[in-house]
Amino acid sequence: MDIVLYGIINSVTLALMALGFTLVYGVSRLPNFAHGALYVLTGYITWLLMNKAGLRYPLAILGALAITGCLGAAMYQFILIRVRGMAISEIIASYAIGLAMLEGLRWGGLKGATFTLPPFIEGSVDLMGVSVDYQRLLVIGIGLALFASLWLFVNYSSLGLALKGMAQDERAAMTLGIDSDRMAVVAMAIGSVLAGIAAVVLLPLGNIVVEAGYYVLIMAVAVCIIGGLGSWTGAILAAFIIGFAQILTVVYLGSHFQVVVALVAIITTLILRPSGLFGRQKELEERV
Repeated sequence: MDIVLYGIINSVTLALMALGFTLVYGVSRLPNFAHGALYVLTGYITWLLMNKAGLRYPLAILGALAITGCLGAAMYQFILIRVRGMAISEIIASYAIGLAMLEGLRWGGLKGATFTLPPFIEGSVDLMGVSVDYQRLLVIGIGLALFASLWLFVNYSSLGLALKGMAQDERAAMTLGIDSDRMAVVAMAIGSVLAGIAAVVLLPLGNIVVEAGYYVLIMAVAVCIIGGLGSWTGAILAAFIIGFAQILTVVYLGSHFQVVVALVAIITTLILRPSGLFGRQKELEERV
């Protein structure tokens, strides 16, 4: 039962980490390799607003999410828009931005266990003989609520439908008057906010460290490649596959093999099914 419970928690955790990356790529075909840096930056800004500016926890979270969303939009508007459509340049530019953020935070003193966020609810509860703290249960609840809210937004709002149209067929959407670059800015802002939401939900389970940014980026890329780049359904399914695989690995091999599982899953997927579980690209075209 502990494998089932913690497998679900770990799977929802991975889905939260990858959701923003998937959204940005699905809409604008832009791989945002600064995703992990935005995750760490949101946690650090929340900590600063609480401990330096004296804001209450909820206000600090809202302020940090607003700053992260604006930063994501600015990244596209002033930098990434200039290399859009050039795949290698997009990766290099976004990764360079993320690297500058993370190493800048490290240089600025983001080290050790000094920086932590308090859990939303203290304590734990026994579920079928397994002790689970309330924060991890909130991860599941907030994750499911976020997935449902995003689905409703995409399918029942005009902005969401425009984003969905861009994800399905950019050229057709542009012929209907949808501005591609404007939608890309919106997608970057929303994707950055999603990375921030994942941060404020997950970082209370540990410390705010620079290394978390690299880990989140690796996990997001693994989930998106296995699920199929641009597929939200595939990303969630892949998160559950990797999540349970990691828990089984921890139980039978050890915790230091968790990242290895994700990397092996990436390599296996690229060999057997380059498009991923729900990818739209044709495998023959990719191999050619």
